[in-house]
Amino acid sequence: MKGLDVKIRDLVKVYRLGKVEVQALRGLNMDVKAGELISIIGPSGSGKTTLLNIVGGLDQATAGTVQVGDIGVAVLSTTQLVDYRRRTVGHIFQTLNLIPTLTAVENIELPMIAFGVSRKKRAERTQELLEIVGLTDRANHKPEELSGGEQQRVAIAAALANDAPVLLADEPTGELDTVNAKMIVDYLVKVNKELGKTIIMVTHDPSVARAAHRILRIEDGVIKIALTPSEVIAEEKAVSYIDQLRARIAEIAAQLQHLDEDFKAGTISGDEYVQRRQSLKQMRDSLKEELHRMGVVT
Repeated sequence: MKGLDVKIRDLVKVYRLGKVEVQALRGLNMDVKAGELISIIGPSGSGKTTLLNIVGGLDQATAGTVQVGDIGVAVLSTTQLVDYRRRTVGHIFQTLNLIPTLTAVENIELPMIAFGVSRKKRAERTQELLEIVGLTDRANHKPEELSGGEQQRVAIAAALANDAPVLLADEPTGELDTVNAKMIVDYLVKVNKELGKTIIMVTHDPSVARAAHRILRIEDGVIKIALTPSEVIAEEKAVSYIDQLRARIAEIAAQLQHLDEDFKAGTISGDEYVQRRQSLKQMRDSLKEELHRMGVVT
């Protein structure tokens, strides 16, 4: 099945941690055309994975609408969401979600079994998908017998098993070395071009992001800017991603200082002070964790 349009309007997601509210998405708007490959970039804690989870029917929005083709995701019942996840969206996770005791063939077949596809059709579809991801000679190997890149290619095939028109990829190259990461990106581009799937991909890697038609930067729960691959290259020359993270951490430090001053001056209540301070500290800690993941000492 060819890709579908994805239209998102005024999307809000609020997480409640005791008395504290954390706004992951703050009225986000986004349009993805059918058959388009989109990359979403931005710092940790900016709402990227939350956005994918809501589009994919794994989480519910607090407010706003998500339209995938003619499906209003926010109004689906629990039963309808199960069908939506099986039929309309395919998920590719950084953590792979492969069953370790099953072979590549069996992992790819699993979504089709849940969908009630006959054994004959499952065998035909699995063979077709193994050819698409170049793993016909590894069909009967279990995940532990496959390289990281091969495992991710199995995950891509499994996401395509029920011919979902929309693929959602959350850091699909996050655990891979440069060579394998490029291979996975090449396969996603192949799926996009040859099968016409709509693909929304979250990534921290600018070289991965550049494979998309457009790159959307999300910050503080909203889409700040849409870039072309060439514009991303130009921006990288001006300021690195690490520099962006450091600048955001410094900005949060200044906000915390002003917050302390406002509290001491009595311009905000104790409850508001605690809530805002905790929210800012969580965001700062997420950014520091991201720098640490990249090998930067803070």
